[in-house]
Amino acid sequence: MTIDQRKRCRRLPIAIAIGVFWSLVSHLVLATPEVSQIGREVGLVRHLQPGEASRLPIAEVLEHGRQVFTANWTPQEGGGRAFTKGTGKPLADETSPLTFPRNFNRLSAPDANACSGCHNAPFGIAGGGGDFVTNVFVLAQRFDAVTFDQQDPIPTRGDMDERGFSSTLETIGNSRATVGMMGSGYIEMLARQITADLRALRDNLGTGSFVALESKGISFGRLRRGFDGSWDVSEVEGLPHPSIATSGADDPPSLTIMPFHQAGAVVSLRQFSNNAFNHHHGIQSAERFGVGQDPDNDGYYDELTWDDITAVSLFQAALPVPGRVIPRDGAIEVAVRRGEKLFKQIGCAGCHIPELPLDGDGFRYTEPGPYNPPGNLTPDQVDPISINLNDRRLPGPRLRRDPRTGITWVPVFSDFKLHDITSGPNDPNREPLNMHFEPGSDGFFAGNGHFLTRRLWGAANEPPYFHHGKFTTLREATLAHAGDALDSRKRFEALRKWERDAVIEFLKTLQVLPPGARHNILDERYQPRRWP
Repeated sequence: MTIDQRKRCRRLPIAIAIGVFWSLVSHLVLATPEVSQIGREVGLVRHLQPGEASRLPIAEVLEHGRQVFTANWTPQEGGGRAFTKGTGKPLADETSPLTFPRNFNRLSAPDANACSGCHNAPFGIAGGGGDFVTNVFVLAQRFDAVTFDQQDPIPTRGDMDERGFSSTLETIGNSRATVGMMGSGYIEMLARQITADLRALRDNLGTGSFVALESKGISFGRLRRGFDGSWDVSEVEGLPHPSIATSGADDPPSLTIMPFHQAGAVVSLRQFSNNAFNHHHGIQSAERFGVGQDPDNDGYYDELTWDDITAVSLFQAALPVPGRVIPRDGAIEVAVRRGEKLFKQIGCAGCHIPELPLDGDGFRYTEPGPYNPPGNLTPDQVDPISINLNDRRLPGPRLRRDPRTGITWVPVFSDFKLHDITSGPNDPNREPLNMHFEPGSDGFFAGNGHFLTRRLWGAANEPPYFHHGKFTTLREATLAHAGDALDSRKRFEALRKWERDAVIEFLKTLQVLPPGARHNILDERYQPRRWP
């Protein structure tokens, strides 16, 4: 990061917390297109050009990212994908393009006009979670346009899957709740540091030995290496299939932490964004599909530039962190204190780790990140842009770096691992498809019961709950835990009624705070308060 960029970081205005000042700036400065806008109906008036994100003040980049996130995309700027699936592949039947009236499909998408159409809860915050109505049907985008027409003989056109079997609403895709993106910059930086730690252990592993994979106090099992140099991942725990895949001695497992998607399938905010814009809106980014390309043949090229994706990724990274709301009521305070202790005593905190350390300069988020897969910009292609996630001039609240240790403690309530929290093949909480395997393969259709440990910060006022969003209370979600979490659930059930209620009362304090909040712990009137 250059000296000039650091100076621009220090000039971040408080106004970006509410979007007012830079909204005016955007109309006066950013929204000055080279061609007349008279009669045009577009969601994003102006795109950032190559290198522009590095030259603009950080505040303007973040505001542009907010505009990309909230833009209501239209056909006049490439919205929709007439001849491609949500996976980016060509349609199974190009004689039936996804044009009106097939341009929107609630299951296979496009299914939304804007990112903020789903990510808006609570308080209408762009970047928040969503109600059950915003559930996405993950993997249904491999179909052209889901119709459930059992007379349709073409696989993945409208009904028939890759095996030639008819689909149902329950098997077409994995119904997933829209999760909130608050604190995402800290989440990605924690994932990057854990990945770096695991890879360092891997790279120092000699043949004929093993190493315990551990980072930030979290055990990911053991990695072994044969005398022939081969890699044995049978004892590795909590990582998705792509992160432990190996084909031989010269192909070590990546051990990459994937903190996004509820089954842990996406490395970074950038990858998440590149995927989502095509899947949900039919907007193809230049870095994913190639500069100067028109993959969906709608006459629009470079529908999102590299710098547009940089801006929207930085916007999400800079979103405020969740905090706690604790009413000034004696009985509730007693219950919250007791519930927090019980939460740890019955074992919930073994996976929902209350705080994780972000070491060193990990509070400095850089875009793009170092572990992006192909199709996403990487640091060797462009000079990364950095923001200080702890900067109090970003939308609040923020976290603080401990001046004594240099650690930023992140109250994320997660261990970044995948756990099987279901009771087996017949558990209704299992998913019919496994997104970590090639569509159509046996592994793909074997289903999935492994999910990232839910980050509980902000969970209480971002219902519905569980990966599928079918639970409306925290108690329902708690009682649905099985598999790896069965012992903790049984200990919860064995508590006295008041103690169970106290645990729930503690969970209810973990909330996304209202816009403009500057403190991490508030009372019921959203006024700052102290809490031990």
